[in-house]
Amino acid sequence: MTIAEVSAKFGVSQDTLRYYERIGLIPPVNRSKSKIRDYTEEDCKWVEFIKCMRSSGLPIEVLIEYVTLFQEGDETAEARKVLLIEQRDNLVAKMEEMKSTIERLNGKIARYEETIGKKEKGLRRS
Repeated sequence: MTIAEVSAKFGVSQDTLRYYERIGLIPPVNRSKSKIRDYTEEDCKWVEFIKCMRSSGLPIEVLIEYVTLFQEGDETAEARKVLLIEQRDNLVAKMEEMKSTIERLNGKIARYEETIGKKEKGLRRS
């Protein structure tokens, strides 16, 4: 699969794909004889994984560390698991903060709606 096809498939710019490869966020992609990137199904799985993790807010540095550990082999499985657990726990904490913020916003919105409702009732009596 060409870089243009991968870009279209995952909604990631070609520049971003090149950047991800350059910084080690995705393993090096094989090249055709004419030096054009030739993404395999495995490469696409990496792109999909990284896109998912980035959209969840995981830092690039953490993902680089994960990929580096993965490339070192099976002996790093436990370290990779610990890294993923830490990131999951961070996301859960962020979700709790967001839930709290949403609840607070809902309360404020309800007070505005109550105030607006009272003003509208007052206008009807006039």
